[in-house]
Amino acid sequence: MNAKTKVEFGQDILETIREKLKSKGIDINIDTESADGCEKVKVVCVTPDLRNSVDEMGKKPRGETVMVRIDEESRNDLDAWVETDYFKSRSEAAALFMREGLKMRASELNELKEVLDQVQQAKSALHNKAQEIFGRDSK
Repeated sequence: MNAKTKVEFGQDILETIREKLKSKGIDINIDTESADGCEKVKVVCVTPDLRNSVDEMGKKPRGETVMVRIDEESRNDLDAWVETDYFKSRSEAAALFMREGLKMRASELNELKEVLDQVQQAKSALHNKAQEIFGRDSK
């Protein structure tokens, strides 16, 4: 039995997705050709509601504070979510949507983690060398 190439396997997956969506009345036409000539498709699945995410978020304390500046349109959108009485505050709505956005981009971050680890190791080596040269902790 011949092993399928990554491209063939990807095309099979894409065709399965197309068929399932078509059975639900959704017809998609995806251009899979990228600038480098490789076929690339990113499929993002979005749940029809946020209940699972809200439940999941409620299981962990939200003790970390991150201050961000947002544009007026984003603020208005957060205010609209708060007006629904589904969220108690902008902060709660922003935390949920930030969490959802990070989940959607997790695969890209995972690709970067190896290099991020190398950067941390280099910073540690630099700190150790500086401590060796100056004879004390620089902080």
